[in-house]
Amino acid sequence: MALLAGSGGSIDEDGKHVKVLDVGELDFGALIRPDETVMWGQAAAEPVALTQALMAQRHRIGRLNVFIGATWSHCADPSFADCVNFRSYCGAGANRTLAKAGLLDVLPCHYSHLGKLISSGQLRIDVLLLQVAPPGPDGRYSLSLAHDYLVPAIDSARVVIAEINDRAPWTYGERSLSADDIDFAIMTSRPPLESARVEPTDAERVVGRRVAELIEDGSTLQFGIGAIPEAVAGELAGHRELGIHTGALVDGGARLIEAGVITNARKTIDAGTTVAGVAMGGSTLHQWIHRNVAVKFRSVSYTHAANVLASIDRFTAINSALEVDLTGQINSEVARGVYVGAVGGALDFLRGAHRSRGGLPIVAMLATAGAGPHKTSRVVASLSGPATVARADAGLIVTEYGVADLRGLSLKERGKRLIAIAAPEFRDELERHVYGSTLR
Repeated sequence: MALLAGSGGSIDEDGKHVKVLDVGELDFGALIRPDETVMWGQAAAEPVALTQALMAQRHRIGRLNVFIGATWSHCADPSFADCVNFRSYCGAGANRTLAKAGLLDVLPCHYSHLGKLISSGQLRIDVLLLQVAPPGPDGRYSLSLAHDYLVPAIDSARVVIAEINDRAPWTYGERSLSADDIDFAIMTSRPPLESARVEPTDAERVVGRRVAELIEDGSTLQFGIGAIPEAVAGELAGHRELGIHTGALVDGGARLIEAGVITNARKTIDAGTTVAGVAMGGSTLHQWIHRNVAVKFRSVSYTHAANVLASIDRFTAINSALEVDLTGQINSEVARGVYVGAVGGALDFLRGAHRSRGGLPIVAMLATAGAGPHKTSRVVASLSGPATVARADAGLIVTEYGVADLRGLSLKERGKRLIAIAAPEFRDELERHVYGSTLR
C-alpha cells in the first residue's frame, strides 16, 4: 500500500513505518484511465478531500464516468460535466441540480440489486474512493459511515484509494480493511459531512402520529429518509422495545435508541443490534455510532435481502412517496418532470414487510404538494411519473387525513379508501374519475 497524506509526517501500521505526503502528490491522471468509472461513498461517507481533488484534476484524465449516491457535497456540480459523466441510482441531495440540468444518468434498479450488479461487472467500477477511520488495535480500517454497495465495490475495483479521516467514526460491520486492500491513501482530519436538520411541519407531525399509532411494541423498523420518517420517529417516544433494521440510519433512530425506546431486544434476528447500511445524519449520530458495539453496518446484500426481511417478525417499513394513484401504484422518482427520488430500497422493504409475520408495509406522505394556485393532490387519478411500486406491492398508505390499508382490497375498494385520505378539496374530482372509469 502506498500512503499519501495531507498533513505530512508518518503513521505506523502493523509495526511498519509508513511515510505520508501531501494530498497534492496524488495524481489522478496517472491512476484513472479515460472512460473508466469512479465510485465513492454517498452522503456523509463521501471522502471529500479525494472527490475535490478528483474534480480539480479532471482535465488531466479526460472524459471519465462517476457513480454517485445521494450527494451532500459540491462535487455534483454541473460545471464538472465538461469532463465527467454523472450516473446515480437516485436524484437525492445535490444530485437534483444535475437532474434539473439534464446531466444525471439514472440507473433505475432496486437497491437490493446493486451489489450483484457491481460484483458481476454489469455495473463496472474501476476506481473506488473511500473514507475510512484510522486502524484499530488490530491494524484494520473501519468503513466508518457506510457499507451498503461499497463492500462489493472493494473487491471489484482495479484501484482503491482511501481518505483516512481521524474524525470519522470507527464503526463495527461485516467488513473492515487491511493495508493490502488499499492501493493509495491520504490522511485528513475533518468532520464528516452532515445532513441538514429536518424539522417536520405540523402536517407532517400529524402523518407521523398516524403511522406511530399503527406500530406495535416489539416491532422492528426501517426508516426511509426525509421529513416524514423523521416525524414518525418523533412520535414513538411512548413505544417500547422497538428494533431497527434499515438501509439508512437517521438522526431520529439514534434519538430513539438514546431514549431507550429502541432496544432491539425482541428482534427475531440480530437481537440486541441495530443493523444499517449507511449513516445519514449529523454529528450527534456520528458520535453515537463511534465504537458502539450495539450498531452493525452491513452490505446491501444483507440489509435489503428478501429472505432476511421476511425472517424479522413485525418488520415495519416506513417510506415516503411523491404520489399514489387510485389503484395503489406509487411514484417515488419523478416530480414535475425532474428526477428527485429513486427506485431505491422502498420496494425491497415493502415486499419484506408483506412477507414478515405481523409486518406493516407503510408509505406515508402529505396529501398535497405546493401551495396556493400551484397546490396539487398527491393522491392522483394517474401518476405523473413512473410506477416505482406496482399496485400489487402497495400496503398501507398514510396521509394527514387517515390510513388506507389496501391489502386484500379490489380496485374499486382501493379507490374509495384512497379518496378518503386525499385532501378534501380534491375528492370530488377523484370520485368523478373512479365512477366514470373501469374501476367501477
